[in-house]
Amino acid sequence: MIGIIENQAPTRHLKLMVPVAAGEIRPSPGPENQQDIAKIALIERHRGTGRVQVALVSGFGFSEKCAVASTVAHDCHHLLVIGTDEECMARAANRLAETGGGQVVVRDGAIIGEVRLPIAGLMSDERADIVAAQAASVLEGFRACGCTLSNPNMQLSLLALVVIPELRISDRGLVDVTRQQCIPVVEE
Repeated sequence: MIGIIENQAPTRHLKLMVPVAAGEIRPSPGPENQQDIAKIALIERHRGTGRVQVALVSGFGFSEKCAVASTVAHDCHHLLVIGTDEECMARAANRLAETGGGQVVVRDGAIIGEVRLPIAGLMSDERADIVAAQAASVLEGFRACGCTLSNPNMQLSLLALVVIPELRISDRGLVDVTRQQCIPVVEE
């Protein structure tokens, strides 16, 4: 599992027992999520390969049924989505597909924060003050979901940068950067 280290680019390789229901790992928001577990998915968006990779991440502090999706994902800029609820994750990812990219926060099925970046999923043609207000709504959305990280956008955007230790996600799977190889998400 990818372990976030606040205000740092490196992550930790965490090995935790996780709850399984009906053969699936299902992070649950709220007080029962004491391990602070969320799912993370990376969706390849440049070549139409259909590749989707899913792993686990800890450290965002989500306490709500929520998801955050972003096309700002260094250096690949694929679509990243993290969340405690798969329906919220799907809603967030689909919203970015509709708008051409950016960042979106979904809580309890409703979009509560969004910045639209329709130019390559990285830039906007709106005025700076409009984009700044949209970006602020994303940060407010992180907070409304329970995240207390000081810079959650940066933490999220670096999770696909496969040159920074220890664990990252790529369109090939969960990458152990130190060993330079993909590893399984679940070990028995």
